[in-house]
Amino acid sequence: MKKIFLFGNWKMNQNLHATKNFAAESAAFFLEQPDMKAETEICIFPPFVLIPEAAKNFTKLGINVGAQNASDHGEGAYTGEVAPSMLKEAGCRCVIVGHSERRHIYGETSELVNKKALNCLASGLIPVLCVGETLKERDAGQTIDVISSQLQKGVKDFPVGAAYIVAYEPVWAIGTGRAASAQDAEKVCRLIKDSVHVPVLYGGSVKPSNAAELFSQPSIDGGLIGGASLKARDFFEILKNFRASEI
Repeated sequence: MKKIFLFGNWKMNQNLHATKNFAAESAAFFLEQPDMKAETEICIFPPFVLIPEAAKNFTKLGINVGAQNASDHGEGAYTGEVAPSMLKEAGCRCVIVGHSERRHIYGETSELVNKKALNCLASGLIPVLCVGETLKERDAGQTIDVISSQLQKGVKDFPVGAAYIVAYEPVWAIGTGRAASAQDAEKVCRLIKDSVHVPVLYGGSVKPSNAAELFSQPSIDGGLIGGASLKARDFFEILKNFRASEI
């Protein structure tokens, strides 16, 4: 049985009621399918304000909680920022750094992403370092160069043996319903895995219908899932379909 990382990024969605419902539906799913927890690491990344509620409800189910972003500073006069140490205290295990929406909407550079990742490591959190190319870069044949550059800059000065995860998210496939082919995703994830030797996730319109083909690729260790993670049944159907394909 292959170990799978099933990570759900809620982005700027959900509320307290939805968080409690997700926990209740997750509990019901695990009651029906207790074997689904085997060799599976699950983490949900809610908005900051929902992290305490998520930690209270999810941790007892064996579901980890993460944050979608973190500051590159530890404390001080940085209005609107949240330090990794605060996230750790609130119950987080992982933090997404360098998501394409942070890079392309808010202008975060690979150098800033690296500072955030290092700050997370210093606080005992696991960074989920996102890398990915735009459609323009893909069409220009620059995918490998873009990924290699983002990866090299992103892990600069990481301590030897640092615990982190890389998520490959082709920007052109996020929220578009258009996923990379399993073969294309495998090619890029293999490049990443050969370079850094850590778990590699695929993110970009992962859903129950394509999970089995994507997760069965040797270099893809799971998914960083967006829209399909908002409802527990949809989210766990992704895992269920993959596990069924292993039989």
